[in-house]
Amino acid sequence: MGGSGGGWFGGITSNNANLDREVSNAADSARYDAAANEYLQGLLADYNSRDTEKIKKHIETLQKAIERDIEGETETLFGGSVRKHTYVDGLSDIDVLFVVNNSSLADASAAQVLSYFEQRIAERLSGLGVNVEAGKLAITVSYSDGTEIQVLPAIKKANGVHIPSADGSKWSSVVRPQEFVKKLTSINQANGGKVVPIIKLFKGLQTHLPDSSQLKGYHIESLAIEAFRGYTGRQTPKDMLRHFVEYSSLRVNRPIADITGQSLHVDDYLGGANSQERQRVSGALTRFAKRLEASEKRGSIDDLRSILGDNS
Repeated sequence: MGGSGGGWFGGITSNNANLDREVSNAADSARYDAAANEYLQGLLADYNSRDTEKIKKHIETLQKAIERDIEGETETLFGGSVRKHTYVDGLSDIDVLFVVNNSSLADASAAQVLSYFEQRIAERLSGLGVNVEAGKLAITVSYSDGTEIQVLPAIKKANGVHIPSADGSKWSSVVRPQEFVKKLTSINQANGGKVVPIIKLFKGLQTHLPDSSQLKGYHIESLAIEAFRGYTGRQTPKDMLRHFVEYSSLRVNRPIADITGQSLHVDDYLGGANSQERQRVSGALTRFAKRLEASEKRGSIDDLRSILGDNS
C-alpha cells in the first residue's frame, strides 16, 4: 500500500513539474514574440523614415527631362515600389513606366522613343555624376548615392498602353500595370494592411544575400499576393515574415504568370521551373526559414538581429 501510495504522490509531483515547465515555456515564448515583434516594428519604422521623397524628386526630374521639346505630356502610370509603398532604401527595385500621351512621339517606333528618353535624361543630368544607360527595353539611371531607377517608355494609343517588345524592335501588345497594383492593394487590405510591411521586411532580409540569390521587387510582391491570399495565421510581423519566407522558398521553384501583360512571367530572369537559378534562391530562402525557426525555438532576439544583418 505504502509503495503504491508513494507512486501516486510521485505522479502528482511529476505532473506538477511538467505543468510548471509548460507554463515557463509559454511565458518564454510570449516574451520572445513580444520582443521579436517590437524589433521588427522598429525596423519598419526605420525603413519608412528613409528618404522616399528623394526618389520622388528624382522621378519628377526625369519626367520633366522627357517632356522637354515634345507636344502633349507624359504620366507615370506605374511607379514600381515607390507607388506601391514597398520601397526600401538601398534596393534597386524602383521602376517607372513613363507613358507618352498625345504627343509628337505618338507615331514613333519603340526604339525611337527609347533613344529620345535616353538623350533627354542624359542631357538633363549631365555633370551630376549620374550614369545613364539604355538597354533594349528601358533606361537605367544610376545615382552617386546608390539609387538606381529604371525608366521604361510606354505609349498610349486608342486601344491602350504599349511598352517595347522583348527585343525592343516594336511596341508590345496592350499592358495593364494598374491591374497588379489593384491586386496587391486588395490582398494588403484583406490582411489588415500588414502585407506591404512584410514585403519591406523581406526585401531588407534578402539584401544580405549575394546578388545572384536576390529576388526582384516585382517578383517579391507577386509572391506576397499568393502567400497571403486566404492567410489565416496571426497577423504579427514575426509570424507573417516567417510564413512568407517559408512559402517563397518553395513557390520560387515555379514561374508566376504576369497579369500585367508586360512579360510571360514575372520571374523569367530565373529561367524555367526548377532551374539551377531557382534552386539556388530556394536554398537561400530555406536556410533563412530554418534560421528564423531556430531563433524562435531558442527565444533569441540576437539570432533574429543576426539574420537581418543587424550586428549592433
